[in-house]
Amino acid sequence: MKKFKFLGAIFYLLNILAAVSLLIGYAASHISPSFVLFPAFFGLALPALILLNILFLIGWMVVGRIRFVLSLIVLILGYQSIPKMIQLNKMKEASPDALKIMSHNVRLFDLYMWQEDKHTRNDIFRLIRTEKADILCLQEFYFSQDKTYEFKTLDSLMTFPNITYKHDEYSYVKGPNKWGIATFSKYPILNRGRVKFDDGEHNICIYTDIKTEKEIIRVYNMHLASIKLERVDYKTINDVYANSFSTYFGNEKMLLNKLKEAFQRRETQVNLIKESIAKSPYKVIVCGDLNDTPTSYAYQALAKDLEDSFLEAGRGFGQTYIGKFPSFRIDYILHSEGLVAEQFFTLPEKLSDHHPIVAYINWDKARSSDKE
Repeated sequence: MKKFKFLGAIFYLLNILAAVSLLIGYAASHISPSFVLFPAFFGLALPALILLNILFLIGWMVVGRIRFVLSLIVLILGYQSIPKMIQLNKMKEASPDALKIMSHNVRLFDLYMWQEDKHTRNDIFRLIRTEKADILCLQEFYFSQDKTYEFKTLDSLMTFPNITYKHDEYSYVKGPNKWGIATFSKYPILNRGRVKFDDGEHNICIYTDIKTEKEIIRVYNMHLASIKLERVDYKTINDVYANSFSTYFGNEKMLLNKLKEAFQRRETQVNLIKESIAKSPYKVIVCGDLNDTPTSYAYQALAKDLEDSFLEAGRGFGQTYIGKFPSFRIDYILHSEGLVAEQFFTLPEKLSDHHPIVAYINWDKARSSDKE
């Protein structure tokens, strides 16, 4: 009997630690990493912490102990965080006049053949042709002006039926080769601009004023700071998954430093984007690779005055990053009030390390009529 009491006490202590960790994870989206850093790490682990507390809740209920109340209360306190990670929206038909927006981090069209498949670029092209988006936002875009080079990108895309106008800018140029970001549109582009990041890195955010059939909208296309994981970092993560800590303790400091730098850089970049959005004379659509999860401070800050298309019209977990870490939703299509997402899809294609995302966005007729 004493043995069972001892085990019960140990499990309850672990339950308390899991509950406290979950509370810290909730706080991550509200605490600046520049002010206090450690909650950001708990925020990254929030899905696992929620699952752990659910298991404790079920376990205590099965054995008939009142201790289940602890995890129940903590889970209830975070009811606003859970919908950011999973949605059960009913699928609806999009209106014929809705704008189809597609965003995809194309990882340089597999320029360096990470997938060892020289046809990946052509597969991406086929997907773009099939989707026929009205507005297409591509991150990690690559273009070469070397006419003898067979790896064509920009010139090929400009021949597609739904692509008439472009806005491409580059954060790194070496000879005729350019690395950056690009927005394509079937509608006329009236103005082009860039949100300047003064961090010496190659992250980039551009904005494009597009004259649609109804009104002018400003489309932001962003690629924010990544963690820059290398093979040794993935080995460290794999060791944690495999419960093998032999190499973990030699590499964890380097990994944590990379996470720290990325958290803080994204915070700065998001603040600059928000300043630009605040000055926009038009409704905005914000697309791209935030490189952070829906439970992060960067997401919370950016989405605070915007609507998330996935929350409005998505279904499932919406995972966009293809990999173990972070295997979460890190690509987004956000928009101003006055617009509404009628459909949202995370496409299944694995043509880079990100899934493409698509949203059908329309003008919110209900809000428009209220104003009238």
